[in-house]
Amino acid sequence: MLITDPLFYLAAIPAVYLLGISKGGFAGAIGGLGVPLMALAISPVRAAAILLPLMCCMDLVGFRLYYGKWDIANLRIMLPGALAGIVIGALTFGMFSEARIRILIGAIAVIFTIHSWLGAAARQAPAGRSLFKGTLWSGVSGFTSFVAHAGGPPVMVYMLPQRLAKAQYVATVSLFFMVVNAIKLVPYAWLGQFTLPNLLTSLVLLPLVPLGVRSGMWLQEHINTTWFYRISQAALLLSGVQLIYQGLAPHR
Repeated sequence: MLITDPLFYLAAIPAVYLLGISKGGFAGAIGGLGVPLMALAISPVRAAAILLPLMCCMDLVGFRLYYGKWDIANLRIMLPGALAGIVIGALTFGMFSEARIRILIGAIAVIFTIHSWLGAAARQAPAGRSLFKGTLWSGVSGFTSFVAHAGGPPVMVYMLPQRLAKAQYVATVSLFFMVVNAIKLVPYAWLGQFTLPNLLTSLVLLPLVPLGVRSGMWLQEHINTTWFYRISQAALLLSGVQLIYQGLAPHR
């Protein structure tokens, strides 16, 4: 009923712990590595199904840790866009190539990071909230999160230039994905992804959730703002390269 292969757990344990650190301290910046790590032992589709309930639990832990620290004005802009993106993804499911979507989002992440590292972003004042940009990028995030589990980079493209305080940035993005992941539970269940073996495997990995999230929060509190954003941008670049690789690599 439950996955018992030791090789799976050699990949799954660091994957879940790393995802928890990302959720708790870096707003999911390196969370995109979770599915690829687990996919070393099982199919990516099954890895995503096992991880989604764990991600929802991480969202709940993060909600408690960062309660009240989020930017409500940004969330009012972003959540409607994300909902629209999820709906579009659900209605057009199967019409778009997952590989092409991964390559597109990966390219956006890489170009944005290189642009920042060349110094152009540093010479600019922190960006303000934008109804157009926030709706656009959160809509892309909702769509790609549903279709290809790649919602992080589009949100970071919108949020990072604002240079919010660390805790406020993490809290805002965490609450955003808490809502997105909760909504995704419905189509995942409808598609039959939550089988008993998958849910039992998620349950076995559940103790790693609070450990990873609290580790991430500790790291976030002990890293200064400059290095926090450097690490976040490096994670965005790594996520972008990973997405491009996944899009170009043959499907398993």
